[in-house]
Amino acid sequence: MSGRYGADELGRVLSAVVLGCLVVSMFSPLLSGLAVFYWIGIVLVIYSCFRMFSKNTAKRYEENQKFLNWRYQMTVKQNRKKTQFAQRKIYRFYKCPQCSQKVRVPKGKGKICITCPKCRTEFVKKS
Repeated sequence: MSGRYGADELGRVLSAVVLGCLVVSMFSPLLSGLAVFYWIGIVLVIYSCFRMFSKNTAKRYEENQKFLNWRYQMTVKQNRKKTQFAQRKIYRFYKCPQCSQKVRVPKGKGKICITCPKCRTEFVKKS
């Protein structure tokens, strides 16, 4: 493996997806439509091996970084939605009509004029 890229986070995720695809295809041999999962698993195994044995380490590193950035963004979105869901009884969330910035206002205050902190646009909503 000298000079080869080896395993990384993207490779581990690909391996888990391959395992899932092959398990689904193994437990449903009677359904011909699920043979697709078998072939997807085989293609992903080949791609994963290609990545591990590649000597173009810069390209494989770049692919892994793109995957890690995407995964981080998905985690941040999920945490933001979880926080907003936890605050739903206390606050209302509105989007600014100008810049689409989310604005949080307390519930139960009647009609209020909301000023966007980003673009200073004022809009009236019921809280």
